Amino acid sequence: MNPDTVTLSDSAAKRIAKILSSEAGKTAMRVSVEGGGCSGFSYKFDLVDAQEDDDVVVEKGDATVLIDKLSLIYMLGSEIDFVDNLLGQSFQINNPNAVASCGCGTSFSI
Repeated sequence: MNPDTVTLSDSAAKRIAKILSSEAGKTAMRVSVEGGGCSGFSYKFDLVDAQEDDDVVVEKGDATVLIDKLSLIYMLGSEIDFVDNLLGQSFQINNPNAVASCGCGTSFSI
């Protein structure tokens, strides 16, 4: 993982590309960090049709992820992954900055 950016795993890139191809007008997945969740911060995933001026763009194959600069501070060095196992399917963020996370996989603390 590159400590200066956010990367996409192959499985996440394939899943994002598949989702975007089936959503008319949506061009990217936005990942943001919000206050709240059971561990202090939580990740939010949205499909969007436009890039904001302060967005950092992460691309792999046909997948495009947008991250605002404030959220990026909390996510530097992270890898966005897509997991499909017996517990279900979900995007997970492997964040080296998180010192704790909860069982839901979308909440963390620094």
